[in-house]
This record gives sequence, C-alpha cells and structure tokens, in this order.
Amino acid sequence: MKIEVLYPEVCNLFGDLMNVEYLARCADAEVIRTSLKETPRFVSEKVDLVYMGSVTERGQELARDAFAPHLGALKKRTAQGGVTLITGNALEIFGEYITDDDVGDIPMLGLFPTHAERHLTRRFNGMFLGKFEDITIVGFKSQFGHSYGKVQRGLFEVTRGTGLNPNEKWEGIRENNLMATYLIGPLLVMNPHFTKYLLKLLGVSEPRLVFEEASLDAYNQRVLDFSDPKRGFEY
Repeated sequence: MKIEVLYPEVCNLFGDLMNVEYLARCADAEVIRTSLKETPRFVSEKVDLVYMGSVTERGQELARDAFAPHLGALKKRTAQGGVTLITGNALEIFGEYITDDDVGDIPMLGLFPTHAERHLTRRFNGMFLGKFEDITIVGFKSQFGHSYGKVQRGLFEVTRGTGLNPNEKWEGIRENNLMATYLIGPLLVMNPHFTKYLLKLLGVSEPRLVFEEASLDAYNQRVLDFSDPKRGFEY
C-alpha cells in the first residue's frame, strides 16, 4: 500500500500527520511525502490514499498554488473511486474562496461549491460527536472560520457540536471516496471503527489496528464523555 502525504512542510498542524503514521503502521504501508515543489505521485502512478492535513493561513495559499496544476488529476482520481482524506482547514483550500476580514476574498481551487469565512480575531474551538453511517465519530475542532454553500453530500452527521458552519447538520464533505473534514488531530487514532472502515476501503480485508485494545478503550470512554448532556462543547 502507498500513502501520499501532500505538503507536510506546511500541512502539519495539530498532530494531523499522526493519522498517516498510524495508518501506515496498521497496514505496513509505504509513506510518500510530497513537498510543495514536487509533482504529486498520484498524478502518474497508483497511490492508495492521498492525504492533506491542517495548515497555517499563509500555508493555505502555498498549498493552493502548488496543487492547482493537479486539480484535474484529483477530479479524475475521485471519479474513479480513489481514496483521499483531507483534515482541518485544508478543506478550505478546495472551496471556491476564503473571505478574510482584513484582505477580502482569496480565490481557492473550487473543487467544492463552498466558501469559507475567516475571522482571525475569533478562533472557534470545540468538540464534535457525530455519525458516519452506523459509526459514532468523536473529534475536536480549532479554526478561524466556517464553510458555507450547498454541499451535495456531507461526511459526518452532527449529533453534538458544529458542522461545516453553526447552522449545518453535516460536518465535512464527501464526494465518492474523497472525504474532507474540519476535525483535527489524530482523527484515525481516536476513531478505531472509522479507521477500520478506511482500511477496508483501501483493500485490507481483515484490518487489525496497532494498540487496538487501548484505542477502543479510549474511544468508548470518549463517546460516553461527549454524550454527557452536562458537558460543554465549545471552549
């Protein structure tokens, strides 16, 4: 199995890259780290998973410029069922534009029919509890903005917390096997059932997780904690 990490020199916030390290250990996969100055390997060869993680605001523009020539290749990959995972505010790079309080509209790649509204003086931090098919999802958010637009298919249905924006019942975006979510950090470590789903999608018939028992114990406790109606969800 090959996993390609796009632009790890800038897309590396909140421990998001541990998603790849964990998945690679679970599947004994080769990890390809593609820099801003390199052509992504998925453009010319078979890559099982393409991954991009959270990024600084300046890094969003650098990643946009680096990836723009390859957007057509990503569209083709997605249409063919290729698996792509995008976490944190990297999601915003694939919307139409970002509206910033100070500089106005910043054009983005336009893959999704969305735009982000960024407020650098108002960081949003919160927890998330939701559903992916029959799987409960837990996670965290830390972001300066939210995304708005008519999304054909969301990724996670909101149980508690905030979706793409405070008025949206869906968190994230899904197009075929391309999945994008604002959730940050080691999402796959925190959600063992979703990780197994992803591994099966990547062709692993009987996935086994590293530290599976400990991961399940932590996950089950977090689901209980996040389901407690007395627990605050924004901080």
